[in-house]
Formats: sequence, C-alpha cells, structure tokens
Amino acid sequence: MLRISKLTDYATVLMANLARQPEICVPASQLAEECGLEPPTAAKVLKTLARSDLVSSVRGVNGGYRLALAPDEISVAAIVRAMEGPIALTECALEPGLCSHEPNCSLRGNWQRIGLAVEDALERLSLADLARPVAPRIAIRTEAGPLSANEKLN
Repeated sequence: MLRISKLTDYATVLMANLARQPEICVPASQLAEECGLEPPTAAKVLKTLARSDLVSSVRGVNGGYRLALAPDEISVAAIVRAMEGPIALTECALEPGLCSHEPNCSLRGNWQRIGLAVEDALERLSLADLARPVAPRIAIRTEAGPLSANEKLN
C-alpha cells in the first residue's frame, strides 16, 4: 500500500481548513482545535508549509496563518512535496546511484513512469478540489477488474 506520512496528511487537513476561509488569518491554536490536532503538531506542520511558501504567517494580536495563494493555485503535489520532498515511489526513480541493485535492474524506467503518473494526478488536483467534501467511495476489486461502490453486486 502506498501511503503518505501522518504529517503530510495533517498538512492537507490544515490546508483544506484554510482553503475554506482563505480571507481570514487563523491562529495555529485555533487551526489545531478545528482540525483535531495537537497544537505542537499543527505548529510544526504550518512552519514547514510556510517555508515552502504555501502558507504565510502573520505576527501580532490578529496574527496566524493564511494561504499564500488561492486554493485553486495550490496543487496537492505541492503540499506533498513540501512535506515529503520529491515525489517518487522508489529511490531509483529519484536519481541514479541511490540503489545498490541499479546495475542489475531493468525496472527503473518503469518506476519513473509510475511515479510521474502519480505526480501528474496530484498536480491536477488542487487544494480547492481537496477542500470540497466528497462522499467516500468504496471500490471492490474482482477478477474482472475494479467494481465501483455504485455498481450492483450479483
């Protein structure tokens, strides 16, 4: 199973919260409470997002955090890169020489293709898209291929 880290998940939750109120500067403590996160964790994630210029921080009595760009201008890929670094599914897909098996492996190009497809999908999904609620869909895999939750099972 491919997974993002918990901190990246928290980053998407915090960013989606900010996207729902883009004109407001929200204190980190309030964001933490609204998102159900511990304040130190929220603060750590917000500082990382600020270093990547995805959120801006404002000091003072009415200070806090707000999006640095409009929600439709921030891709999910940008959030993942801010928290995780370059998007790649394997080390060899990042750059040559990171894997000791590289000289004997013919899969590097294929892993790069898969990684680019994942990154492209994340680039096409904006924070505005992510902030819109969508009903969860359950997919069931069969021998004939994936079956969506909306299809009837016989």
